[in-house]
Formats: sequence, structure tokens, C-alpha cells
Amino acid sequence: MGVWLVGADVLASSRFAVSPLIETVAAMKAFAGKGLHPVQRPWLDAHAPAYRKRLRDDPFAAALTTATLRPRWVADFLVTPPDDADGSFAGDLARLHATAPDEARAQLHAEGVPVPDILDGPHLIDRTADFLTWVWELALCQDWPHRRRLLEADVVARSHQLASGGWAAALLGMRPDMRWAGEGRLQVNAYDHAPVDLTDARLTFIPTMSRDGWLCLDTPHRYVVVYPCAGFLADPAATVAPSALSRLLGPVRAVVLMQLHTSKTPSQLCAVTGYGLGTVGGHLKVLRDAGLVQRRRTGRMVLYYRTPRGDDLASME
Repeated sequence: MGVWLVGADVLASSRFAVSPLIETVAAMKAFAGKGLHPVQRPWLDAHAPAYRKRLRDDPFAAALTTATLRPRWVADFLVTPPDDADGSFAGDLARLHATAPDEARAQLHAEGVPVPDILDGPHLIDRTADFLTWVWELALCQDWPHRRRLLEADVVARSHQLASGGWAAALLGMRPDMRWAGEGRLQVNAYDHAPVDLTDARLTFIPTMSRDGWLCLDTPHRYVVVYPCAGFLADPAATVAPSALSRLLGPVRAVVLMQLHTSKTPSQLCAVTGYGLGTVGGHLKVLRDAGLVQRRRTGRMVLYYRTPRGDDLASME
């Protein structure tokens, strides 16, 4: 599936989205030691023991994770959310509930994956949904509002890249071996397969906190690219304000100034700092009045960035 043929109509209807179900499966991959981002280590240490105990005590869960989660591949029936998902975990799970057990097993056989006997039987989908719900409630339900802000900030950043530089810019660095090849050709990986025509299909891009991504296919109707959230958004602790700057400007204003080492929208700043839009907006106004930051409009978005004076101040020890 190395190249997807993506016409103008498909591009026009494509979208970015966030998915609680995708993030739940990404968490399962992280628990298995696959695709863990360093910033997730405290979260992993808090929840991994209970997850691993569940796999030891539940043969079905152990067999399911072995059969459906592999490096850079996830069984499609496990993760493809419906087009009309409402952004909730229950809404994302609706498509899984609509999947026939035989269809799910056929996907595994098509990939040459051994299917343990315990995954046979009519209750495969119900038991899979129950296990995913357990993982969601264990490790993600409480953390989802924070993760959603980070993921949505990445969507804002990608949308800005799309508006300013086209699809070549929006896809830059999204996944290894993925690039816009021009003339309606989207290279999704380096495999040497016949091109796949996406005419009349829906194309969706979904960020995840995992360091790995994968492709979800509901052929011929739905194609989903799951990609790692941009690193500077995934790690809000990566930029720390010097203590002297915090004393001068105040801790919140100093953090906002430090985060503007790259241009960001107010929504992105909310995501990476954890502060509300009103708080961030007020501090941006003060910083702008002081000549430390400037702004420019790109389409419907407003990007803030540091001025040379702001750079000098941010570099103080």
C-alpha cells in the first residue's frame, strides 16, 4: 500500500480529528513497551502494573493484545472510529460493536497473524470492547482532557501548515517514509505495492501521544493515518522558564514567553501550559504591549512569536 491516489475531492473532504479509542490503543502499545514517549514515564509507572496483572490473569486479554498489536501495525477492527463519532470514547467504540466476529478474525488471518483458539467464538467483539473499556477507565479517562488539549493543539499546528504551505508542509515529518509526492500521490510507507485509489473514500488524520503511528483501513470507504503528536506539544515540560525571568515577569507570563521560541496560537499555548484561554490571552496582551512578542494572522489563525527583545529577555539566566 505504498502510495495512495488522492484526488482533489478526497483532499477537500479530508479532516484532522482526535480519537479516545486511538489513544486507548496507543496506551496499550505503550504498556507493551512500544512507542512510549519519555514524558509518559510517570503515567506508565502508575498504571502499567495493573495492566500487566490483567494480562497475566486474563488469557483472553493476553491473546488479544498479542494478535492485534504489532510494531507499526494494529488490527483495523480494533481502532477505526466511525465517521460520525462524537469525540467520546463510547462514540468511538460504536464501530467496534458493529463489527462481526468473523470479520475481525478474517482481518487477522489476512495479515498472517496466528489466531489463538480463545479468540474464536461469537463473543470476540463484546469481550474486546469490554477490555478496551477497562483500559480506558484504568489509564485514560481522567487524563483525557489534558491529552485532548495536546492533540487538538497539534491539529491546529498541522492546519496552519496546510493553510500556509499546502499538503507537502502539513505532512512533513508526520510519519517515517510518508510524504506528499505530488500529482495526487500520497506516499504512506516505503512498501512496493500497487497504488491504492481513494476515489469516493474518506481520509482522516488522527494524532496520538504514542511515538509510533499506523494506518487504519476500512476499505473502500475509510482510510485513517494515525501519527505521533509533535514533540514540542507532547512534552509541556520541555521548556522551563529561568528563575530570574519568573521573578521579573511572574511565573505564568515567563512560561508563555519561553514557549514562544516557536510561533504558536493561543490555543496551542493553552495546551502546552495547561492555563485557560483567558489567562493566556491576558498575558499575551501584556507581553505584546511591552514589545516582547508580536503576532501575525494566517487565514483564521493568529500566531504569536517572540521579538528580538523577547529573545534577549528569554535568554537571561
